[in-house]
Amino acid sequence: MTRFAILLFAALSAAAGAVHAQSWPAKPVRVIIPYPPGGGAEAAARFLANHFTQAFGQSFVIDNRPGGNTVIGAEAAAKAPADGYTLFITGGSTMSVQPFVFAGKLPYDPLGDFAPVSLVSHFPFFLLVPASLQVNTLAELVAYVKARPGQVSYASNGSGLLSNLGMEMLKQATGMDLLHVPYKGFAPALPDLLSGRVGVMMADLAPVGQQLRAGTLRVLAATSAQRSSFLPEVPTVAELGTPGYEIDVWFGLFAPAATPPDIIARLNAETRKYLASAEAKEAYGKVGHEPLSSTPEAVRARIAAEQKAFAKAVKDAKLKPE
Repeated sequence: MTRFAILLFAALSAAAGAVHAQSWPAKPVRVIIPYPPGGGAEAAARFLANHFTQAFGQSFVIDNRPGGNTVIGAEAAAKAPADGYTLFITGGSTMSVQPFVFAGKLPYDPLGDFAPVSLVSHFPFFLLVPASLQVNTLAELVAYVKARPGQVSYASNGSGLLSNLGMEMLKQATGMDLLHVPYKGFAPALPDLLSGRVGVMMADLAPVGQQLRAGTLRVLAATSAQRSSFLPEVPTVAELGTPGYEIDVWFGLFAPAATPPDIIARLNAETRKYLASAEAKEAYGKVGHEPLSSTPEAVRARIAAEQKAFAKAVKDAKLKPE
């Protein structure tokens, strides 16, 4: 009887989970992002959330939770009920870099506390300087900085994030002595970059596209392995004398770890359908992203591979939490 009761309970639980998944979503869904409004992360999240709202007939609402090296938003998502009503969009900074920045003190486990749904988009960073700086190439920037050791600073969107790591890797590769000035996002850093108070920044196109079109910023290099289709005339850092250098930034969709598999499957199917569409290609292209869907397993594999690649880089750069 005991064995029969256990089997009956398991069967009833599975049936209840299936019914729950079929009725989902019965109320609005929260989509947490660990960045402030106005950047590429919010754009990537909003495009997908708007599509989900139409496809599932319930509101998918963006919830910005910036700060703490993206840890504030990640912890909130990891500890949310695993009922399909909290989702999380983030990328390599949160999942692949922070485990080493926080060195065992991270309040979430990137591979244990989240159920990956799909990749969403990817893009390179671009190395940017103000137009007022008399520098037109990466080689000229290196020479300019070496002639002024410790006098030139670079901006990032936060300590311990990928733009910080990418610049530290570039410093090590080129021998530049640059001071780091962290901001709470790329948008707050822009006025100081445009005025020349900071000399360099590594960022995606979403927050700086208008300034590039206006000619107030100059782009020197892309961090991707191959040239970006958005700025094909811009060489890569690897092309310019640093073989193997690559920062490919990505965003992915996650849910708390115990979210019902049927909900994960529905989200994955709808994500892949949308990201394959011409509508998604056009929307993401406007902010310098390329849509990139995947299986949940591919997201997990990418995080594991990046963690291996970034462990030494973070240690060498001596990155610390904010």
